[in-house]
Amino acid sequence: MTRSRAQDTNVCGVTAAIAVIDGKWKTSLLWLLESGPLRPGELRRRLPGLSEKVLTQALREMEEDGLVHREVYDVLPPKTEYTLTGFGRDLSQALGPVSEWGHGHVERLRARGAAS
Repeated sequence: MTRSRAQDTNVCGVTAAIAVIDGKWKTSLLWLLESGPLRPGELRRRLPGLSEKVLTQALREMEEDGLVHREVYDVLPPKTEYTLTGFGRDLSQALGPVSEWGHGHVERLRARGAAS
């Protein structure tokens, strides 16, 4: 899905939501940020395989979509933290049932594989 779909006002609500969370890392970032503010380095440590470039791009898109707030502190060394906005928290809560459905789906796949 292209990034422009996240800005399209002529789509159904599910398509609009998927456009905002599209990508490999955004749902994981939402999940981690539910626990409170985190610095970019901490996010990378908790998500092995996530490059700095991809993290920066995902966080910028999430900030543009109003899901996260970026706070830059005027200290040395420089300090940046990301937190979920109220809008981001709403999305995270809305994804809870989807997550439960996904876990059920995985269990069905495992059961099917074990029966083979």
